[in-house]
Amino acid sequence: MKYGICPISVVPVRSSAVVTSEIYTQLLFGELVEILEKKGKHWLKIRCQWDNAIGWIEANQINSITPSEFQIYQNNFAYSLELMQPIMADDYLMPITIGARLPNFDGLQLKIGEKNYRFSGQAVYPNDIRPTATMIQKLAQKYLYAPYLHGGRSPFGVDSTGFVQVVYQMAGIRLAREAAQQVMQGEAIDFVDQAQSGDLAFFENRAGRVTHVGIILPENQIIHAYGRVRIDRLDHYGIFDESPGKYTHKLRVIRRVLEQSPTTETPPIVEENVQHKQAELFK
Repeated sequence: MKYGICPISVVPVRSSAVVTSEIYTQLLFGELVEILEKKGKHWLKIRCQWDNAIGWIEANQINSITPSEFQIYQNNFAYSLELMQPIMADDYLMPITIGARLPNFDGLQLKIGEKNYRFSGQAVYPNDIRPTATMIQKLAQKYLYAPYLHGGRSPFGVDSTGFVQVVYQMAGIRLAREAAQQVMQGEAIDFVDQAQSGDLAFFENRAGRVTHVGIILPENQIIHAYGRVRIDRLDHYGIFDESPGKYTHKLRVIRRVLEQSPTTETPPIVEENVQHKQAELFK
């Protein structure tokens, strides 16, 4: 088996080996893949390590790694919590987004292959994560006004399922990539008034297919990606957009994927360096 790691900010994963084909999902910096197939000189069929999503990427947008490096990077990393922050190599700067992985991060430096980087932003290690509704809410609100992009997973462009997937991923909870798969996870909640902050609400189209998802917030609100990441009102029928004064999405079901009751606890962060005072996790 061959493996790879994403060495740039965002890489589109396409439905076929054509540059004009649909973007199915995206890789963020530091995310890992299995390489399943090579097509010609320019395309690789890959399986994303986090969610098993399969698609095609351009071969020059991924770095090959050994099986041992794959295991090391898979088990030793931190998540960037900065909406966008430069990562510094010896000869260039590169912006990376919230949710990017920092392999072998020691609080200031990381290394991929022979390439050394410095990162001075906020980050969190998976072992330090204690998922709470408060953490989910604050992570989700960092994406407010991010534009909608089908297949997107970054603040530069995100769809509804990519949005909730990355937010929950940073909270240590693994979600599938598609709404029809995500809706099978967690515990069903029978009524809207029983929902808690951090629950997921799923919505169906006219054909009855689950195609949209959002994160429930306090006071009957929901944050979701529709045109942009936005906050709207939620009730037993669906999402109500107050601007045009109409419902935009029909509610199908609410699912609870948090294993514990919401609290105000948040995980510790990695200090920028030993000389600086530790900042708050969420600004």
